[in-house]
Amino acid sequence: MQALQETLNRKPRVIQEETNRRSSLFGSKVFTKDSQRHHLSKDAYNAVQDAVNHGTKIDRDIADQVASAMKSWALEQGATHYTHWFQPLTGITAEKHDAFFEPIGDGEAMEKFGGSQLVQQEPDASSFPNGGIRNTFEARGYTAWDPTSPAFVMGSTLCIPTIFVSYTGEALDNKTPLLRALQAVDGAATAVAKYFDKNVKKVIATLGWEQEFFLIDSALANARPDLVMAGRTVVGHHPAKGQQLDDHYFGSIPTRALAYLRELEFECVQLGIPVKTRHNEVAPNQFEIAPLFEEANLAVDHNSLLMDVMEKVAERHHFRVLFHEKPFAGINGSGKHNNWSLATDTGVNLLAPGKTPMSNLQFLTFFVNTIMAVHNHADLLRASIATASNDHRLGANEAPPAIISVFIGEQLTQVLNNLEKVSDGKLSPEEKTELKLNVVGKIPYVLLDNTDRNRTSPFAFTGAKFEFRAVGSTANCAVPMTVLNTIMAKQLMEFKTKVDALIAKKKIKKDDAIFNVLRDYIKKSKSIRFEGDGYGDAWVKEAKKRGLSNNKNTPDALKVKVNKENLDLFEKMGILSHIESEARYEIELEDYMMRLQIEGRILGDLATNFIIPTAIGYQNTLIENVSGLKNIFGSSFKKHAKEQIELITSISGHIASIKSNVDKMTEARKKANKITDAFKKSKAYCDKVKPLFEDIRYHCDKLEMTVADEYWPLPKYRELLFTK
Repeated sequence: MQALQETLNRKPRVIQEETNRRSSLFGSKVFTKDSQRHHLSKDAYNAVQDAVNHGTKIDRDIADQVASAMKSWALEQGATHYTHWFQPLTGITAEKHDAFFEPIGDGEAMEKFGGSQLVQQEPDASSFPNGGIRNTFEARGYTAWDPTSPAFVMGSTLCIPTIFVSYTGEALDNKTPLLRALQAVDGAATAVAKYFDKNVKKVIATLGWEQEFFLIDSALANARPDLVMAGRTVVGHHPAKGQQLDDHYFGSIPTRALAYLRELEFECVQLGIPVKTRHNEVAPNQFEIAPLFEEANLAVDHNSLLMDVMEKVAERHHFRVLFHEKPFAGINGSGKHNNWSLATDTGVNLLAPGKTPMSNLQFLTFFVNTIMAVHNHADLLRASIATASNDHRLGANEAPPAIISVFIGEQLTQVLNNLEKVSDGKLSPEEKTELKLNVVGKIPYVLLDNTDRNRTSPFAFTGAKFEFRAVGSTANCAVPMTVLNTIMAKQLMEFKTKVDALIAKKKIKKDDAIFNVLRDYIKKSKSIRFEGDGYGDAWVKEAKKRGLSNNKNTPDALKVKVNKENLDLFEKMGILSHIESEARYEIELEDYMMRLQIEGRILGDLATNFIIPTAIGYQNTLIENVSGLKNIFGSSFKKHAKEQIELITSISGHIASIKSNVDKMTEARKKANKITDAFKKSKAYCDKVKPLFEDIRYHCDKLEMTVADEYWPLPKYRELLFTK
């Protein structure tokens, strides 16, 4: 407690000293353009910028200059080591530190870092997930510098963002396919944007994520084996007060949490992460932090970096950060909403309505194509956010359902309904006037009504962007962003092909062709649009009528990744080869199965070694009490011991049920482990092992409410969620 109080007293003062100059410190730990100008020659600086903006290669001489400048800058920041910072298929980041220090003989040494160390390293790839691409004894893998994401110093280490590939060239990380997808959507979107502005040379995908999380006192969290090892509570009765009063949402941030958030933001500012918003979320001890929009690759890196920094800062404040989508039963879980859009190098947001009919035609083109892309590939989007932890959250009357649909609002729905009535072929002057002035031209005036939010929608238009709300809080944003940008690139390519064909075949003008294709897409994609309550059973039935999938669990959701259509999609778009796609499928199924296996073992341990012995101990106390009553009251003791006997009987029943279900779970797990097919094995865990979790938990939670509080071995929800 003394250390905690010192933290509370010290940190706010430290941060307060820096508050007024945070803007001047933004990116101070990042090798920014300004730092590069200061440390690089003009030729080297231009070469790096060409690589960033145009994808040109950096030759070895320039790489040596960049490495020398980067080392000089990093040493000024207090760095002693460097690392290639990458994002393997574990879902988190990875790094191997090497010292700048190198002996040069005669008892002397120097700080050394050259172009070869900057551009490429060879970390051991054998222990990272690879989905069968590499054998365990084939350890070689390579990290390669990504100049589009600037290097930064964290602590005493220069971190160089990189991709990670196998010896034979297959991507072993989340960044490589993301970069490929961003390149694909750039090319496709630029070609379409030129219909409206010939000056457009580049289109970037932008991302603004919203990170939700829980803050739990570390001492209490460390007393819970399930929180330590699984990141969630596998047992625990609901507290009397949860989120029923909605008093935590947007409420005054607790003092201790605010001290943590202030230091976190200060660290983020130095690392160039443009955090802007912080607030209490719905559940007790749940919070959210969100940045300004950035280019998607940088935003993904920043979110991965943020999660690492959050845990480091939390240690100093005696907190444990919980990123799990559903760490507590009975209250809201956490998501990571991905707000996505497309922007041109001329400064135009392609998903923002404009001030003229022409700019609105551009908006409608990208708006309708996005809806069409989701319609055609809804199952892939669902698969991109499928994890064991997110399964707990989706459709739990607090988050979007597993059914992918698109919400656009009443006013834009009316606009699309009007466009649907466009006649086929060449438009008459009257039709053009009606469309451009009375339909398309009026879009800016309905923006306010148009951006109302439907929190039950997994993919909603919220004004100038689409919000992919179904992404889980533990997710690496690269995975859903890779899928979304890939399907958008494919859709825009098909759109341009159809428009150009209409212009050539029917000899109609560009606007007429665009309207005709959009009208066709509006009709075809109508089934994916839904404006109502996504939580209700009525939507499940309606979605089935529309032919929409409802993949409620991860194994079923992931299966679409390896059907021929989707394998071909990623290969033809140059995002992932068949081998890379199949490897990721195997890895994600294995991850799902292993997480359920771990949770099952934790639950069995808690039930057998914590809860049952505690219940028996309390039961013995009750038995002693009943024996005492018998000695006092003789044959009439039952009248006086009725309640105690009922408690003893109830405890015995719960103990028996727990023991029986733990044995069943163990046997089900053993049977599942013998299955060699990855999908069948994951389904066995899903259908045979996981259902027993709730049966065991039910009886454990009943015992928590029966056994005297002084006996209970685990911190309870009321302590975890309401300790300030």
